[in-house]
Amino acid sequence: MIKVAYLSMDSLDDFECYDYLTFEPMSSLGHSVTEVSWKSKVDWNNFDYVIIRSPWDYQDNSDEFLLVLDSIENSSAILLNPINIIKWNINKIYLRDLEQRGVAIVPTTFFDGLDEDSLETALKTLDYDEFILKPTISANADHTYRVSKDNKSTFIEQKLSIFSNRQCMLQPFIDSVVNEGEYSLFYFNGDLSHCILKTPESGDFRVQEEHGGKLKRIDKPEADLIESGDIVLNAITQDLLYARLDFVRFNNSYVLMEAELIEPSLYFNLEPESPIRFANAFHNLHKKLTQ
Repeated sequence: MIKVAYLSMDSLDDFECYDYLTFEPMSSLGHSVTEVSWKSKVDWNNFDYVIIRSPWDYQDNSDEFLLVLDSIENSSAILLNPINIIKWNINKIYLRDLEQRGVAIVPTTFFDGLDEDSLETALKTLDYDEFILKPTISANADHTYRVSKDNKSTFIEQKLSIFSNRQCMLQPFIDSVVNEGEYSLFYFNGDLSHCILKTPESGDFRVQEEHGGKLKRIDKPEADLIESGDIVLNAITQDLLYARLDFVRFNNSYVLMEAELIEPSLYFNLEPESPIRFANAFHNLHKKLTQ
């Protein structure tokens, strides 16, 4: 029996997590799965693999999280996805790398820290009415704000200090997120498994379930969306056990919002065959790594 740890967090009570749906298909292929908090003091040598799944509080202590991943990497366990991918993907500056490799992304301006003058200059320079501001290391839409001319003064007074010594990113607010939604493509070992559409609750712009977002499976994603996903995967170049690519429609084309390669929810609940596909993908990767 191959021992697999799903890296999680101390408590998932406030989150929707569907990884349990993979336990049975993993077991049927000879893989025993245990959920382990990334903050636990465990001997990682007791596992054959550690798969990062739901440590959805790591953004608050990213340096400590990376130290844990280093300890896993230095054990006999195999970390998935690979640690070099994690360290690249943990900071959303990776979007700039992908853009340089030919990926169409949401127009993004990055800051090493943000003060009132820098924000004012950016808002005047960039030709948009509304923006999304968030840290470059973030998850669950934490510290993600919608900034406009109407709420700018209130934002500066109440929230701007959050970004004074933190890398952050400014993007135009994309109307299609509200009017249409955000598409997610899910890949296991490079093969497309399923696609969903996430739409925010009325009056909000955040699409996560925890913020009231609604989810719907897309049985036949548009060819242009699938092509956009292929371009991103080809730009990443490295084999991945799992990937979730989030796209929105912008100027009549699909652009990448995020490439989630660390701890994305894979929404196994929305596609009945996806837990089996995930288990098979892991099983095939295991055989490849142990040949």
